[in-house]
Amino acid sequence: MAKEDKEKSLAKRGAMPAMMDDMERMMEQMWERMPWRGWMRPWMPGMRETASGGFRMPNVDVLDRDKEIVVRAEVPGVEKDDLDVSIHDSSLTIRGHSRREDEEEKGTYYRHEVSYGEFLRTVQLPAEVDVEQVKAKFRNGILEVTLPKVEGAKGRAIEIEES
Repeated sequence: MAKEDKEKSLAKRGAMPAMMDDMERMMEQMWERMPWRGWMRPWMPGMRETASGGFRMPNVDVLDRDKEIVVRAEVPGVEKDDLDVSIHDSSLTIRGHSRREDEEEKGTYYRHEVSYGEFLRTVQLPAEVDVEQVKAKFRNGILEVTLPKVEGAKGRAIEIEES
């Protein structure tokens, strides 16, 4: 922004809003120059890092069907034995961890990397479910939990009348 334009902008809007705009622009430039927070960790599609940086959260879909709720979670790179699924009150919790170790040696080149990550995701269920009939399947990095609704929690269509 040219100096003359900036002065006109200050005169029109007052000094404080223009200073705030400048600060915002400076902060954006600073964040653009910084490396991604987890740049040394291997990238895992389907997992998001939380603000604390310690846990990753899998992407989750919640499907509310007539007689059941289906929760699908993407957990790539995780083994079935490293997953824990639990239900308490009206929430479903998916917890797990992954460990990966890579080693490569070619002539004088040697590389050894170990990565370890944990994740936790709790999903609020939209209806009451029969906890005794809950089933979970795991295949190709996708966890699918089927939660049958209790009889009173099943929805019904409501007809809309013209008035």
